[in-house]
Amino acid sequence: MNLYISLFLLFGAVFGLSTFSYRHFFSEGPQQVDTAEVDSTLGSRVLWAMVCTFLWPIMVLTGLNSARILARRKRQALAAKL
Repeated sequence: MNLYISLFLLFGAVFGLSTFSYRHFFSEGPQQVDTAEVDSTLGSRVLWAMVCTFLWPIMVLTGLNSARILARRKRQALAAKL
């Protein structure tokens, strides 16, 4: 049982560290804010990793939803050009 919990938390931490630069897909939706924050600090990376450690299944679902929305918008933009 402890192995499953450890793997869940480990995967979430790795997921959080690897998706830090794409965090706008998980919080704000598919549109990124025009004004970027100051360069990312270690503290913000650690905070994002801690959030994702426990909530990575929800983050995966919201990221997939954002990717679906972006794909639909891209298809609509291509159809509008034709």
